[in-house]
Amino acid sequence: MESKRQKQVAGEIQKEINKIFQKKGLTVIQGAMLTVTQVYVTPDLLQARIYISIFNAKDKEMILGLIEAQNKEIRYELGNAMRHQLRRIPELVFFLDDSLDQVYRMDEIFKDLKKGDKK
Repeated sequence: MESKRQKQVAGEIQKEINKIFQKKGLTVIQGAMLTVTQVYVTPDLLQARIYISIFNAKDKEMILGLIEAQNKEIRYELGNAMRHQLRRIPELVFFLDDSLDQVYRMDEIFKDLKKGDKK
């Protein structure tokens, strides 16, 4: 269970990462739209797990790799933005959030079930 401080730090990191992505032009990569959906911070506040939703992309892993390649620059920008709130800037670990894909798959399954009921 996350503490109040973890939730606060995670929320601030999510806001700042979104700003950094917009500033660096990482919200749209090769026609794919990126959104930071969730951030979880470890209890010691030394690691931030950042979940990114990638919409309209053929190779999501490649796009995640492009973001991971800029990890140091993103962490540096985050450090500049949050230097007065945190003593140590957490390590950033990026993950692919596929919950939106699962929602679309479930929607397709329900549509197929509805078609089967009508017959």
